[in-house]
Amino acid sequence: MKESIKNDAIKYEPISGREFPRFSAIKTFFRLPHVSKDADYDVGLVGVPYDGGTSYRSGARFAPAHVRQATSLGRGYNWARGETLWPNLKFADIGDCPTVPVDQKMTYARIEKFFGELMKLSKRFIAVGGDHSTTLPILRALHKKHGVLSLIHFDAHLDTYPAAWDCEYHHGTFARHALEEKLIDPKSTLQIGLRGPLVSDEDLAISRKYKIQSTTVDDIRVEGLEKFIERLPRFDDAKCPPTYISFDVDCLDPAYAPGTGTPVPGGLTTYETQRILRALKIRRLVGADIVEVSPPYDHADITALAAMDTMFELMGLMVASKKTR
Repeated sequence: MKESIKNDAIKYEPISGREFPRFSAIKTFFRLPHVSKDADYDVGLVGVPYDGGTSYRSGARFAPAHVRQATSLGRGYNWARGETLWPNLKFADIGDCPTVPVDQKMTYARIEKFFGELMKLSKRFIAVGGDHSTTLPILRALHKKHGVLSLIHFDAHLDTYPAAWDCEYHHGTFARHALEEKLIDPKSTLQIGLRGPLVSDEDLAISRKYKIQSTTVDDIRVEGLEKFIERLPRFDDAKCPPTYISFDVDCLDPAYAPGTGTPVPGGLTTYETQRILRALKIRRLVGADIVEVSPPYDHADITALAAMDTMFELMGLMVASKKTR
């Protein structure tokens, strides 16, 4: 879709799989039109190709292209919700945010500038990264527009860890910095899918200091998924700050997401994350991201398909959030 086409000529629907087979055509997220960031869409789907904040396996810079390919299999009707996405909101692929692969500071500046421009246009978005360090400059841009945010954070890791190699900013520190910079409200921060060994008890210090709600896989498995869903906090109260969702694919067990930078056994299933995402009640969902997909370590597109499915559920939440605003 050429950016020069007038807004009223854009049809915000995917290319039909019955006219063009899903393995054909130029790859965009969900085969939706590619438009400029100032077009008249409601929710922009955007790539953030950067992995300079990884501490183990790199490759997440290739995730946006990899996930675009996988979303060729996406559809628009959500059977569980009983609704089709496209009549409710205008979704579009707005390309990739510019990054500098060899300079984290410059990359952060470009990410904050790009998403700041989206905020000036009053756009919502779902970003596909990139490593988890990219969430911090996105939150900084959102904070300038919306103030303090609620955060729903799916992850195997706390991401409140200290500096590594004297580097303050890496993919395991975004949540700590977001708390310290007062970008997010600790009282309305929820972590889901945590597990695995820690270096020491000190790794829990930040969570304890800010009293954030950090739930583990045991909280889901021991008492059961249904009870966990029943206990989920609500984010649809009028006093609740605008909400951001950050979904690290390593919240999933490596069987469901082998292509990620720091896999941890004993994780969530794709079905469990589907159910949890559908159960969330959010009044103002202003943005979301999916991070840590590493294509070089993916097999048979398993991780990319999981990211596609998560993206689909996030799009459904964007529609549901629109109805409650």
